[in-house]
Amino acid sequence: MNLLKSAWILLLVSLATILNAQPKKNLIEIAVTPNHTNWTYNLGEVPVFNIQVLQNGQPLSNSKINYKIGLEQLPAALEKELDLKDGTTSIKAFGLKEPGFLRCEVSTEVNGKTYKAWGTAAFEPEKIQPFVKMPTDFDQFWNNAKTELSKIPMDAVVTLQSDQCTADYNVYHVCLKNINMPEAWRGKSSVYGMVSIPKKPGKYPAILGVPGAGIRSYHGDGRAAKGAIVFNIGIHGIPVNMPDENYSVLANGALSDYWTLHLEDRDKYYYKRVFLGCVRAIDYIFSLPEFDGKNLAVNGGSQGGALSIICAGLDKRITCLAAFYPAMCDMPGYLAKRAGGWPHMFRNWDKEVNPKWLETIAYFDVVNFARRVSQPGWYTWGYDDNVCPPTSMFAAYNSITAKKELTLFYETEHWNFPEQWEFSNTWMYQQLGISTEN
Repeated sequence: MNLLKSAWILLLVSLATILNAQPKKNLIEIAVTPNHTNWTYNLGEVPVFNIQVLQNGQPLSNSKINYKIGLEQLPAALEKELDLKDGTTSIKAFGLKEPGFLRCEVSTEVNGKTYKAWGTAAFEPEKIQPFVKMPTDFDQFWNNAKTELSKIPMDAVVTLQSDQCTADYNVYHVCLKNINMPEAWRGKSSVYGMVSIPKKPGKYPAILGVPGAGIRSYHGDGRAAKGAIVFNIGIHGIPVNMPDENYSVLANGALSDYWTLHLEDRDKYYYKRVFLGCVRAIDYIFSLPEFDGKNLAVNGGSQGGALSIICAGLDKRITCLAAFYPAMCDMPGYLAKRAGGWPHMFRNWDKEVNPKWLETIAYFDVVNFARRVSQPGWYTWGYDDNVCPPTSMFAAYNSITAKKELTLFYETEHWNFPEQWEFSNTWMYQQLGISTEN
């Protein structure tokens, strides 16, 4: 019965992941695509955006559209209305003089409902450089923080989750002691996660799964059946096996907008505990007798993509990383009059109200960890991402000097095709020496 229940849980989790990872279909679809097949242009080159308004896969005649063209996340430089007799048109935009991205957003109203889509043209994105600066004491700050963490006993509390175990692996809920935070966090904290460990005796490589933004429960991970220890962690210092309604209450209450909590002080900022919690999770993996003691990948998407790069830059025990559309990249990029990374706290930053934010964020921006990545990495995102702007992601990617591979899916917004996870896992398995057969 436990195996049957576990199978149903894994099926439901897989279905939820697939549903959340793919775009929904609408009755009216709008296609906006640049006229270059790779969506990429030279500086000064003028792109043309091809537009179709579709219903049932066919162009919708007598459509009326509104289109806006400008840099992603910034006010449009050009906006017009246009009647489409046959549901299609082509719009000549304008070129960029500096590396970046130009977005054409199109909307239409049908039967009182508004539909919207966009397409994005890249201009020599490999030349985008970050705005965020590197603090002179960046390494000292994080080395001191890791030293402080190392003095705290891990005191792992590990609880078998029998209803999630399968014939191939066991699942455990794990609580580890994390860094003691200043008075703002009332002292002691913990990091929680779910670890899946193969049942067959042996030594295994490991994958550290780091989460996207939000607050949620965690479950067993089927990749353990391939022959890997998989430790998926939460970042909020709360158990990850509570009823889902508990997380909804926290997301809408105490942990709402957690990404700006105590941003005025680098020692109290929310993400300091988060980043060190990732290091503590690595400590735990290295303590496991089933771990092979060497091969450790880290991967995640969005906030998890950010944490993947941060872990690699912060802890050389990581041997490879796979990052999906990383957030938190070049966050103050808005101050250079271009898009900055999620969570966009600098889009409308008031220096008079929050004068310390810019100084603090430099210690937590993905770019400055990317500059220290030495491990091979696989990266993926799309040009149409409306949460993590590609300008910000390229600012971080271009800062990485280690061996790297970028797989672009131009049309994806802040979601991924199932194949991207397949590619990611295959790449990690190869790095970790795991067979990709079966």
